[in-house]
Amino acid sequence: MIISQTPHRISFFGGGTDYPNYYLEHGGKVLGTAIDKYCYLNVRRLPPFFEHKHRIVYSRQENVRNLDEIQHPSVRETLKHLDIQYGMSIHHDGDIPARSGMGSSSAFTVGLLQSVMALEGRYIGKDELARKAIYVEQQLIRENVGSQDQMFAAHGGLNRINFLPNGEMVLDPVILPPERLARFESSLLLYYTGISRLASEVVAEQIRNTPRNLAALGHMKEMVDEAFRILVEPQRQLDDFGRLLNQTWELKRSLSSCITNGEIDQAYDLGRRHGALGGKLLGAGGGGFLLFFVPPEQQAGFKAAMNRLLCIPIRFDFEGSKVIVYQPNC
Repeated sequence: MIISQTPHRISFFGGGTDYPNYYLEHGGKVLGTAIDKYCYLNVRRLPPFFEHKHRIVYSRQENVRNLDEIQHPSVRETLKHLDIQYGMSIHHDGDIPARSGMGSSSAFTVGLLQSVMALEGRYIGKDELARKAIYVEQQLIRENVGSQDQMFAAHGGLNRINFLPNGEMVLDPVILPPERLARFESSLLLYYTGISRLASEVVAEQIRNTPRNLAALGHMKEMVDEAFRILVEPQRQLDDFGRLLNQTWELKRSLSSCITNGEIDQAYDLGRRHGALGGKLLGAGGGGFLLFFVPPEQQAGFKAAMNRLLCIPIRFDFEGSKVIVYQPNC
């Protein structure tokens, strides 16, 4: 039995420039962090005593005889890609609901690859793990997904990631003194809107709009380096990071008509009126989680005003996907 733990992520800046249709021509850049909300996968060989060969348990349960019958796209394509011939039992449990803009589908794929390869006694490095997950999602499943979610899930950490036109991905960790890191971390408040959506459907329109969004995407990419400088230069005020978040949100919502709606706009405006310097909707858009940057001194009044939404405490994760139980013969 193998149990893996894989973090979800928060993307601060540059989202949309990590899609291959953009960065393979123009280069892309993002700044974000993995957080302490996880995808857990329990994977083991299934003994040959049942009518079915494979059992997959997530929001539903599948009992199937062969890999082609599996409905879960990541499970089906990952097991086929790894050429798994024996029966498998796969159980998923997660801290974050699916379709919520926190990279849950990529965390699942990264964790599944990690788990199955561990079950076979095969070590995989973090770079290779991320690349394999990108291949499964983009080439095998043919999902409309970018390349940052898999990198954050595999590596963990607070990072700037460069996506080069030649396909290379360069991870640049953001190193902060403990006190500054704690202040930054404590200024971030995450709220669940209760709205779920299929990211692939939202992204499809953004991809179609890429030619007319080049100027906005270029500006969003430039903000990554400015946000990086705000964080690492000791003379800069962290509050400027929050104000820059507001600017990137204004740009992001211009990329597609599917990114926001009246309910999300109302919640965001309420937060801005009660102390948030900035924020954004996470993920592709359409629902999920709202992130706000609120100085700790302003948070009491902010939380009182936002009490109709569920606040999720978060901390950064610096380890990435890992195996937490390794008993391959069980």
